[in-house]
Amino acid sequence: MPIHEYDCVKCRRRFEFLARRQDQAPTACPVCGGRKLLKAFSAFSVAGPPPPAACGAGDASACRSCPSGGCPHSGL
Repeated sequence: MPIHEYDCVKCRRRFEFLARRQDQAPTACPVCGGRKLLKAFSAFSVAGPPPPAACGAGDASACRSCPSGGCPHSGL
């Protein structure tokens, strides 16, 4: 069962909707009851491996396991 995201035009909140059928859509916003809803583009997340224990968590100079091009975990 896919989870879709919708934006409510009235209260401007985004909410998730669990569709039990492919053609199913929400009829009203669960927060304000507004009926004008727009299907939002949502990206899914894929969890990757955690950063190495030696990672400086933001300080690329402290990370010994990263390539010389910079630490990919420096944005943590």
